[in-house]
Amino acid sequence: MLENQWSRGNFVCVGLDSEFGKIPESEHIRGNNYGVNIARTIAAFNRAIVKATGGFVCAYKLNTAFYEANGDEGIGALQRTIADIHAIAPDVPVILDAKRADIGNTNAGYVDAAFGFLRADAITVHPYLGAEALQPFLARAEKGIIVLCHTSNPGAGEFQDREVVLTFDELSTVVGDADLANYLIGEMGWSYPTGGYRIPMYQYVALRVSRHWNRSDNCAVVVGATYPEKLRAVRRIVGDIPILIPGIGAQGGDVEKIVSAGKNNCGQGMIINSSRGIIFASQGADFAKAARRETERLHDSIIRCLNHTGN
Repeated sequence: MLENQWSRGNFVCVGLDSEFGKIPESEHIRGNNYGVNIARTIAAFNRAIVKATGGFVCAYKLNTAFYEANGDEGIGALQRTIADIHAIAPDVPVILDAKRADIGNTNAGYVDAAFGFLRADAITVHPYLGAEALQPFLARAEKGIIVLCHTSNPGAGEFQDREVVLTFDELSTVVGDADLANYLIGEMGWSYPTGGYRIPMYQYVALRVSRHWNRSDNCAVVVGATYPEKLRAVRRIVGDIPILIPGIGAQGGDVEKIVSAGKNNCGQGMIINSSRGIIFASQGADFAKAARRETERLHDSIIRCLNHTGN
């Protein structure tokens, strides 16, 4: 689904972080049930955004927090929105931004909820519990499993930049090939002051995901747009697998820098997410038109950057 959209020049992911209190007080959306039927309001708002933006996007991403905060009505809106996307834009994948991770049998429940009850096409997960615990996700070869690698928040480096120390033999085992390990050492500039090569944790996660977890070709990684040089480092490690890139727009990511750093060898591979900057571009009745305008603007900026760099 992603490759089909990339072939059309679509790299924008619209984040439907539809916080109820920020939805415009349009009669078309809220009707006469202001503050009462939350599910209908959120679903109607999202449906209007999807109808307006569908031709310019490679994916829609729904952060579950904005729906779970509204209890049963919020979960109803989440389920309804995913069903609406499948109906309105059936060739556009839906990413459930849930950041799940637990022990294996608990993850089995998360899998059923995400892919069965909600019918999402992909989900974000934490790597902290390791591949063994994430097997219920990774085993779903027909679904996208998007692993947090380096997030966009200012405090991301507290753990993600900490170093893992590996001997050459250990690194070769992780990479799977001594020659490739040597290549990456040179390419990444990993130092060896004493005891082993110093590899930032986020790069080690990228290695594990791309070299060991992606056996079904269903893995992607998350790298925030606010760290373009770290995005570039991850792209060197993971090759052509997709990278979900949040942090454009309200969080301040630079489009030209992330396209240069995030594109793969085919000039593709990017899922560039903008949420608030698109869906809340207007607080008036023209919110859907404004969302389309901002989506098209980001789309055009990405294409210009790709053309500028020869892709």
